[in-house]
Amino acid sequence: MIFPHMVIPLFVGREKSVLALEAAMTQNDKLILLATQKNAKTEDPEPGDIYTVGTLCQVIQLLKLPDGTVKVLVEGKRRGSIVSFSDRTDYFEVEVETLAEKNANVTEVEALKRGVLASFESYVELNSSVPAEILQSVQGIADASRMADTIAPHLNLKVAQKQELLAAVQPARRMERLLSLMGAEIEILQIEKKIHARVKKQMEKTQKDYYLNEQIRAIQKELGGKDEFKQELRGLEAKAAKLPLSAEAKQKVQAEIKKLKFMSPMSAEAAVVRNYVDWLLALPWGAYADENRDIQQARARLDGDHYGLEKVKLRILEFLAVNALAPDMKGPILCLVGPPGVGKTSLARSVAKATGRDFVKISLGGVRDEAEIRGHRRTYVGAMPGRIIQSLKKCGSSNPVFLLDEIDKMSSDFRGDPASALLEVLDPEQNACFNDHFLDLDYDLSKVMFITTANSSHSIPRPLLDRMEVVRLDGYTEREKLAIARQYLIPKQADANGLAGKGISFTDAALLELVRRYTREAGVRNLEREIGSICRKIAFAVAEGGKLRRTVQPKQIAGYLGPPRYKYGEIGQEDAIGLVTGLAWTEVGGELLNIEVVSLPGKGKLTVTGKLGEVMQESAQAAMTYVRSRGELLGFAKDFYQHLDIHIHVPEGAIPKDGPSAGIAMACALTSALTRRPVRRDIAMTGEVTLRGTVLPIGGLKEKLLAAGRGGIRTVLIPKENEKDLAEVPKEILAGLTVHPVAHMDEVLGHALLAPVGLPAAALYADAAQTAGDGAVVPH
Repeated sequence: MIFPHMVIPLFVGREKSVLALEAAMTQNDKLILLATQKNAKTEDPEPGDIYTVGTLCQVIQLLKLPDGTVKVLVEGKRRGSIVSFSDRTDYFEVEVETLAEKNANVTEVEALKRGVLASFESYVELNSSVPAEILQSVQGIADASRMADTIAPHLNLKVAQKQELLAAVQPARRMERLLSLMGAEIEILQIEKKIHARVKKQMEKTQKDYYLNEQIRAIQKELGGKDEFKQELRGLEAKAAKLPLSAEAKQKVQAEIKKLKFMSPMSAEAAVVRNYVDWLLALPWGAYADENRDIQQARARLDGDHYGLEKVKLRILEFLAVNALAPDMKGPILCLVGPPGVGKTSLARSVAKATGRDFVKISLGGVRDEAEIRGHRRTYVGAMPGRIIQSLKKCGSSNPVFLLDEIDKMSSDFRGDPASALLEVLDPEQNACFNDHFLDLDYDLSKVMFITTANSSHSIPRPLLDRMEVVRLDGYTEREKLAIARQYLIPKQADANGLAGKGISFTDAALLELVRRYTREAGVRNLEREIGSICRKIAFAVAEGGKLRRTVQPKQIAGYLGPPRYKYGEIGQEDAIGLVTGLAWTEVGGELLNIEVVSLPGKGKLTVTGKLGEVMQESAQAAMTYVRSRGELLGFAKDFYQHLDIHIHVPEGAIPKDGPSAGIAMACALTSALTRRPVRRDIAMTGEVTLRGTVLPIGGLKEKLLAAGRGGIRTVLIPKENEKDLAEVPKEILAGLTVHPVAHMDEVLGHALLAPVGLPAAALYADAAQTAGDGAVVPH
């Protein structure tokens, strides 16, 4: 909008306006009336769309541009009012009445002039977009009317407000209105300055996006707009009131929401507090799944999901029965210990189904950070609760069956010891007030049924093990593996490979072939994998148009899976000197352990190889000392060992081995090598030996006897003190074995050694040149 006394360039593109300018240029005075449209969006205005009061301007210069528009330089002369429009249609031609200003009270005008000038000075100081030169120019104007017309274009006013100033012919009235509008603008600028100052204190220099959002929020606050943040806070308060929070949690939520009310919603601290409150309100406070306390139904579920494991099932049913009769009683924490693939994890899942509880599982294998259990404190960026609290939020109830898998695979480092953090979780006396670092308040875990699994209890820290009741799951016998394969594995793999309903079956001989020659495990995980591989090959043959073989025979196994991977029942062909079969327990079941001893001419050096652990090396030393102490009874001179180097080796040197149970096997192998008495190839033994030859008890007897049966061993020597453990070994395992309990090494040697072959190696020490190593064999 143009006021009198203004000189301003304009760009004109509308055809009617261009024609009007060209017509004005043909006149001597080159006058044109510039009036404003009431609605700037109207492309083809009518006379009624134009304000009647405008500015009579003189066209100083007119220049046509290449794009068809016209650049025109005009100077405002005086106010004019449209009296009438002509009938021309190509451009607007009007009759104009010049609006003359009337003289007013000089004193009043001077007072208004001073007020307007002072206000404009304040406006320029607050509004950096107005150049200081404009203020200097205004200060040099003596005429009040011209001063008002010079100031008006530089104010941030709406079109209607500027039009009101243009239509005010009397200088006094115009300056009064200008003073009022300028006062409102100054107030807005002052508020904006306050907003800028407040926002600047709350923001970082690099957070431009945050700065813009904060400005919008502050402006809305000044204008009295709705505050969505307050509505969210009211929603949180209502949600907290409905939940059965503990007294401590309710107090904490109320305190945190009170903090939020005084925070900027876009601040980083508010985001942390809001996240904390959301976590507190998302936990299943007082939410418990309906439990099924029917023991018969639980028994049916366990029997339907798992074959065998009667002792384990009975212990679980006892636990459920006590829980049904005394719901408030603090139950034990069960720890299922057994080799891989025997069903520990699936057993815990079945317990959840049988009781109607939710099932939650977290794997602790490789966990090193204590914060995985207890969470991070809120002072850390990105802090969140530990996996215990996270899992409870995910399942939505406070009494799930909670499986802590692979609890023996945890370790510790500089970040803390997660096993120590679990002490609070797995202690029935403490877990009613479990304190997560993130929550920083107590949460009741006493209703949670915790079940842990491990392959070995030896690597579980003793304080943690003391808080759990260990339930051992032994490896499966061949009969059990066959039953599991028929009832569970074959139907499952047939269904998974598109052979459901096709009548796929395995003969007993085929399954035995798989168990004996293609798997060597305590569980059935690899057996399931091999059955699945055969099913895939059958499905592939059918897809290629081949004939469906419904029954898998033993002779077909090699065609499906390749040559056998393991030997079964193939013991040595000859009774060897210095070679004894021991029995070992591992996390994956029992294993046969060959122990070799060779004596050579030397200076009394004892070498032990085979990647043996410290305990096993000490067993070798003890066995050697025992043999030396019995030297005279065996026919050796006292210093025989000074002329011999003895090498003890346990094959499969890449596999670490440790434990004391190979003591009698080492002592027997040493005696065999030094006396040149062969060892029976069909005998295996296990037991710890003392320096006096006493045989001490060992663990893992069932797994070791299973391994002996798989290896074709017929006679097994076990410590006398382990004889009582035979009652827990299945009869089918003992049926193919002759077990001899022994209390002393003399009994071991009597069962294992045959007649000597040649002179004892120890008797040849006097003539080192004639000393020969062992390795001589006797045909059986």
